[in-house]
Parts: sequence; structure tokens; C-alpha cells
Amino acid sequence: MVIYAGQGDPRRSMTLLWREQEEGERTAPGPRPELSVDLVVRTAIEIADAQGLQALSMRAVGERLGRTAMSLYTYVASKNELIDLMYDAAFAPLADRLEQDAAESTVKGLGWREQVHTWTARLWYFYLEHPWTLEISQARPVLGPNEYRLFESLATLFHGAGLEPRAVSNAYGSLLNLVRGMVRTAAEARQAPVVTGVPEDEWWYARSGQLEEIVEDFQERFPVLTLLTEAGAFDNDDPDEPYLEQEAWEVLRFGLDSLLDGVQRRIDATGKSLARAKTIMETSHDDR
Repeated sequence: MVIYAGQGDPRRSMTLLWREQEEGERTAPGPRPELSVDLVVRTAIEIADAQGLQALSMRAVGERLGRTAMSLYTYVASKNELIDLMYDAAFAPLADRLEQDAAESTVKGLGWREQVHTWTARLWYFYLEHPWTLEISQARPVLGPNEYRLFESLATLFHGAGLEPRAVSNAYGSLLNLVRGMVRTAAEARQAPVVTGVPEDEWWYARSGQLEEIVEDFQERFPVLTLLTEAGAFDNDDPDEPYLEQEAWEVLRFGLDSLLDGVQRRIDATGKSLARAKTIMETSHDDR
């Protein structure tokens, strides 16, 4: 399911997104807390984390709060508006953690590549904790403050490393979509046994067993894949971790290292170009 953000009133939605949010979390049990935008949003996130966006409705949020759905509309005008607020609010703890990482990395003297690896791992685990956020289309971003804080944290690393401005934006987009693509596979692998009722190992063994039996000439038809299999390219290094989740993580790491190698080459090329330009300017000045 793909959900497009920004379907509410633009002025109202943007005002709510960029409001100063309340501190603290819900307290329970006890008397019903006073309603607020932040309480409604936090409650909606709890529902989405536990049951997915398909279980989210104004009525479901109201019931969890001991209120009617109608009582929520004073605070959030519609489910569409609520999803925008949920999406950005969910990123707040991640943005806080990334800013803390940046401060700690400065003290430890960590290089930009190490910091990008940490940034990527943080985002990976965020999506696994909040898989419903993957359903929000990037075609129409929410444009909330925490979404921008996420961008700012990575852009700071690339910019500080010496990457030219346009490439900073492209590098961010490349890495974000790499993480989203691979973590989607991991999240779906976690959900598949729940939806289908068939454990992952049972599904794989049944299908792969039939493949070997039915396609007797598999090795002749796919010699390179057979070679890779015999070389252990598809082995599960950790039998306690689901195969697809482990594979997705390994692919992400490979893609990340390859991307960062390319970023480093661009940084080096930019540095050489600036050095040449400086030499030319100095030579021209001396010739005068």
C-alpha cells in the first residue's frame, strides 16, 4: 500500500508539523489525560507500530484514548493530516540520536565514512521498528522538521568531507533510497510468516526442494548461479537470523561501501580541481 502525504489543508498541516511539540510521554494508568495534538499523534504511532497503518483510524485512536473519534477532530482535522504528523513525529527520536552521534563523533575524532555507516545503521533499525513509514511515498514528502533534520545530519557529513553541493543532495537521495529499498525486504520478511501463516524456513525449504526436483537441468541452464551457490555466496552465516533479513543487510552494506567509494573519488577529484585552479591563479599573479 502506498500513501501520499500532504492531502490535508496545506496551511493547517504545515502549521501543525512545525509547531513546538510538548515534552514528555503519556502517563498511564490513571485519569484520562487531557487531549492534545501530540497525545493523539503518539497514540496513533503506537497503533501503527503494533498493527500497521491498515489498523489506523480516528475511531481506533479515540478508543485507545477512551474518547470518541469526533473528539479528536478539534486537534487533527483528518486521518490524512494525522498520518503526516505521525510520520514526522516518528523520526524525532532518530533525529535526536543522530545529532547526539555527531557530537560524540567529534569528540572521538571519527571519520566521515564511519559516521555515515552509523547513520545508515540507525536508519535501518528505525524502519524495522516503524515499518509503516515505508508506506509513505517519497513522491510527496511530508516536509516536516524531523524529516529535514534527518537530511541535515547526513548532508553535514558529506559537505564536511568536501563533496560539492549538488552531489551532497544526490548522495543523500542515493543512500536514503538504498536503505529504504533493502530494509523494505527485511521488514516484509518479518511480516510474511504473520500474514501467510507459514514460517520462513518452512517456505524456503519447500520451494527450493521442489525447484531441485522439477528443474533437473538447473545447473546447465544457470551455470554462474550454480557456481555462486557452490562457492557459498548464498549461505546464511547466522542460522539464528532470517535469511532474507541477513541478505538484505549484507546487500545494503555492499551498496553503502560502493557508494562511499564513489563519493570519495568525487571528493578527491574536486580537491584536485581546486588545487589546479589555485595553481593557475597563483601563476597568473606571478606573471604580472
